[in-house]
Amino acid sequence: MPTPHLPRLGHALRTLLHKRRHAALGTLDAAGAPFVSMVPFAIDAAAGRLVLHISGLAAHTGHMAAEPRVSLLVTAADAAGQPVHDLARVTLQALAHTPAPGAADWASARAAYLARFPEATPMTELPDFRFVTLQITGARQVAGFGAARSVPADELASILAA
Repeated sequence: MPTPHLPRLGHALRTLLHKRRHAALGTLDAAGAPFVSMVPFAIDAAAGRLVLHISGLAAHTGHMAAEPRVSLLVTAADAAGQPVHDLARVTLQALAHTPAPGAADWASARAAYLARFPEATPMTELPDFRFVTLQITGARQVAGFGAARSVPADELASILAA
């Protein structure tokens, strides 16, 4: 059911973020070159942030430790017979943070991640893996051909908390 205080495009963005479970994560390597990888993500509604669970061996993990500014691209699924240019999508800008294991923000991140990916429970016990939270600082939404906008921070907070 739509949240009454969100505009039409806000509802579309909320639906996109809640339906899709993976995204393209953009990070910067030590030389400042862009690097993109696929990551599953969850929404920690209580904290108004996104959550990743990543391996310490992954290139993007080191990139985020050195440079916490990241970008995340979430797109609607491609549908046969539909124009690819009409795919709903959002590019999120964020700051990555790695909460300390056992801390309150770590527990909140873990709960949110396992609510979306319960099959990942054994992976959360591996010492090489960690939770990374993404504090969203801005977004650019394309809700279809000709429907693009920048999303204000207060609206993003409402969408993630819904």
